[in-house]
Amino acid sequence: MGKGDKNDDGLGCKKYGVPLYGAAWVPPAAARKEDSAAESEIPVSHNLNRHVVLAGGGGEGHSGIQNAILLSAFDLDSNSLSDEPVAKLGTGSDLPYRTAVHPGGEGLICSFLKSCRWFEWDSTTSTDEHTLSLESSKKSLQQLEDIGQQLAMTFNNEGSLLALGGEDGKLRVFKWPAMESTLDESNVHASVKDLDFSPDGKFLVSVGSGPARIWNVTTSTPAASLPKQNDEIFGYARFSRTSDTD
Repeated sequence: MGKGDKNDDGLGCKKYGVPLYGAAWVPPAAARKEDSAAESEIPVSHNLNRHVVLAGGGGEGHSGIQNAILLSAFDLDSNSLSDEPVAKLGTGSDLPYRTAVHPGGEGLICSFLKSCRWFEWDSTTSTDEHTLSLESSKKSLQQLEDIGQQLAMTFNNEGSLLALGGEDGKLRVFKWPAMESTLDESNVHASVKDLDFSPDGKFLVSVGSGPARIWNVTTSTPAASLPKQNDEIFGYARFSRTSDTD
């Protein structure tokens, strides 16, 4: 693993010696110490640096670059990433391509070439600091085995729904953690590039080839579409983060 390098963009940019394909913020809840009475009196954000989870590697070839999921610490005061990852979990010959972090701090799901796997946080506490790392989980996601590469994954704000969009253009939504299918649509796009739940979790937007599509999560039906103009390609979509309708 290469050492972190500063570049012209400042301390907020680091290179960790591997191509990176997925990134997400780690919720502070992932590092809570459950048996600490003082923890409830002091906000976690006051005790900890934030963490970023990164996924990438050299793929299945013989590049010599390890496939791994990395954790990097982000210092809020200096706006800087740690020079080295604070934790690293190798994934063997499987390249981790996309990640979705559960907002409640349960763990994260990672997509690989053919399947998806679940990983859990491992939080330990010494005298003066928390240490956060990742470990493989015994939880099996049978519904996500051999489904092909997923290019987009996201949980809703409550962590009760998981949406996945495949390279094959298929859109799936599951109840979490039961993994009960609530939406399964083929040929939504040539390939699904991005997904996002509305803040209230009632709608889901998907983008890829063709128009952006809005889905009613409650009824599992299409709700609206935004057609592209000329040669536009929608590759990214987000709902407004406010529920204020005024």
